[in-house]
Amino acid sequence: MSIPPRFDVTADQISRVVQTFYAAVRRHEVLGPIFAGHVTDWPTHEERIASFWRNAILYERGYDGNPMQVHRRAGDVKPAHFDDWLMLFDATLIRVLPRDTAVAWSALAHRIGAGLRMGVRDTGGPPILR
Repeated sequence: MSIPPRFDVTADQISRVVQTFYAAVRRHEVLGPIFAGHVTDWPTHEERIASFWRNAILYERGYDGNPMQVHRRAGDVKPAHFDDWLMLFDATLIRVLPRDTAVAWSALAHRIGAGLRMGVRDTGGPPILR
């Protein structure tokens, strides 16, 4: 039995969003240098991230990474960077996809981004629950 996708998007659309997004990231004045310090093979990185999204949206099981761990280990990823990341990602979604699909994917990206933002915070102790 297969699980239906979270929303209507194809694997090709996911790849197109990822490629378009990372082209914008490379040009971004804040995010570009951060990514350049960690990514040496853009096609491989983009395929890995497309695999992440295919897993998250289409429930394909080709991704085996740990995004939280990767962002923590980077050392130079700060919570404020996710504002720029999400702004660029939303702009890409709106540019590339039909509106309903863009809105649905944006909501998922914002949930994931909120978790990653919390994960890279350096609080010096346990998380503060509010």
